[in-house]
Amino acid sequence: MTTNLAKIFTQIPIIAIAPAKIPALTITGIALDSRQVQPGYLFVALTGGSVDGHRFIPAAVAQGAAAVVGQQPAEQFSLPVPYIQVDDTRRALAYCSAAFYDFPARKLTIIGVTGTDGKTTTSNLLYTILKHAGKRVGIISTVSAVIGDEVIDTGFHVTTPEAPDVQHYLAQMAAAGLTHVVLEATSHGLAQERVTACEFDIGVVTNITHEHLDYHGSYEAYRVAKARLFQHLLETVEKPQGNPRLAVLNYDDQSFGFLSDFTQTNKLSYGLDPHAMVHAVDVCYSPAGMQFTALFPDGQQAEVHSHLVGKYNVSNILAAMTAAVGGLGMSPQQAAAGVERLDLIPGRMEHIHLGQDFTAIVDFAHTPNALKVTLETAREMTNGRVLAVFGSAGLRDREKRRIMAEISAQLADLTFLTAEDPRTESLDAILAEMAQSATEQGGVEGQTFWRVPDRREAIRIAINMAQPGDLVLALGKGHEQSMCFDVTEYPWDDRTAMRAALAERLKLPGYAMPFLPNP
Repeated sequence: MTTNLAKIFTQIPIIAIAPAKIPALTITGIALDSRQVQPGYLFVALTGGSVDGHRFIPAAVAQGAAAVVGQQPAEQFSLPVPYIQVDDTRRALAYCSAAFYDFPARKLTIIGVTGTDGKTTTSNLLYTILKHAGKRVGIISTVSAVIGDEVIDTGFHVTTPEAPDVQHYLAQMAAAGLTHVVLEATSHGLAQERVTACEFDIGVVTNITHEHLDYHGSYEAYRVAKARLFQHLLETVEKPQGNPRLAVLNYDDQSFGFLSDFTQTNKLSYGLDPHAMVHAVDVCYSPAGMQFTALFPDGQQAEVHSHLVGKYNVSNILAAMTAAVGGLGMSPQQAAAGVERLDLIPGRMEHIHLGQDFTAIVDFAHTPNALKVTLETAREMTNGRVLAVFGSAGLRDREKRRIMAEISAQLADLTFLTAEDPRTESLDAILAEMAQSATEQGGVEGQTFWRVPDRREAIRIAINMAQPGDLVLALGKGHEQSMCFDVTEYPWDDRTAMRAALAERLKLPGYAMPFLPNP
């Protein structure tokens, strides 16, 4: 695929500071990493984070870049290729990527899903609802991109892919004849313009709780980053298939008042509170799932049956149904039928069973709110003890270490504090912070909680301490496929580790514990 550089800049709302006239060069691709540049590419030098992309402009040119976009004045560089200066290279990257692929989002109905917890579950619910209703739908999540029968891994850890990748996936979806796309938008993806130019038609928020304050600085700034999804609704161009421009807001969440005032488009609220426009009544939970009645503002209702567990998943289901019914014109019964079709979301309350007489579950809960609701749900699922294995990531929001240790000390019977992507931080120091907080909440080290730096051993100990009827949770990694020590990503899957620990206890052959470096 190729396009003309001058044409790109006539199609996007990015003003070039210099030069006055953009050259009519043929561009064969777009890259933000100089190592990925191929001959004819446009290289966009990003600023911010730990690395300044302007340092790699010579390397990009050596790789064959046909032109460069940057924020620094052109006089700083002596280049054999055109250099285009703009105010914001991240925003320019998003729009240039969209223009390069001929604005694929304009050919699709795009549903964006954001929130601290529940994004992936809600996205998968929407995808399943649409697919079951006969829509040609794709999904771009923090786990994968699904285009027809093709599943593409979108990365080791959870964040929205970079703008060129997002636009490439959308272009593939449009070319494959898809009509709808569910796009999971993280706060980083929104703040870093990765989903800019995605022409959102519907925006859904699950909740906004304590997370990523290391990056955003405050809850208020984090909330503003999430709110950008609803600002994007105003920027969407008119599409032949129509523009719902609908915001779906969680009435039960602390963010509701702010987001309701912020949003200038159509709005629908959902929640367990009867004042929500779409709400649930007669909720019944069981270890195998739930059922409830969803009530809609026009008097319609639907009986909902789901294999998902926990009160928080009632909210996720209501969010998906509100978007499908209120924004996409489906009947409540169609939406409910799609909900019932979703059996399992990888790494979300995923049962691991090899014949043991207790329950073992892997879940992604890695925020204070997610940990709290997961432990509360676990308590409802068993009359035995709840054993929780988790850690807290290095170089990330430090405050949540204390909060999560406190929550587990209060809600779990036994807690095993362990490694969870320590990166370049001291794992011992992270665990010491968590242990202190657990102690302050009445935990007793060696009796109600333990520090076990080796995550393999932590899972083994929890599995071996489990008694009949207990419930063991490995939390924080979920579907993720790696663990970061120092700057190295080691292949890792909690589900594989849990199976290996169970097999060791049950003396079953054929299950190997994954490798991790000795902490």
